[in-house]
Amino acid sequence: MWKLILTVTLLVISNIVMTFAWYGSLGKQGQAVETPMWKLIIFSWALAFLEYCFLIPANHLGREYGLSLAQLKITQEVVTLSVFVPFMLLYMGEHWKWDYLWAFLCILGAVFFVNREALMAP
Repeated sequence: MWKLILTVTLLVISNIVMTFAWYGSLGKQGQAVETPMWKLIIFSWALAFLEYCFLIPANHLGREYGLSLAQLKITQEVVTLSVFVPFMLLYMGEHWKWDYLWAFLCILGAVFFVNREALMAP
């Protein structure tokens, strides 16, 4: 069970880092970014390297635990949304829309279906 907990923990860390690598350079809503593009790219690549230092072990631990590729990917998508939504709202200052909740519920449905056999096993 510790491998599953560590897998999810590493996925959370990697997604926090990657969210900042992908979207942190955009600047908050209504603010212009004055940093040259080449500096943004290099900084984002450095963050992406750090993100891979967490993602690769997470995937290997998840496989060792017995997760299928589909289960790993869906788990990563749930973690991604769990990290991205607070980032978007709290850090970037975007506004909440109820469609975000419905989309998240669709992803949770995917979690159910990809794990249905394990959940329904006696």
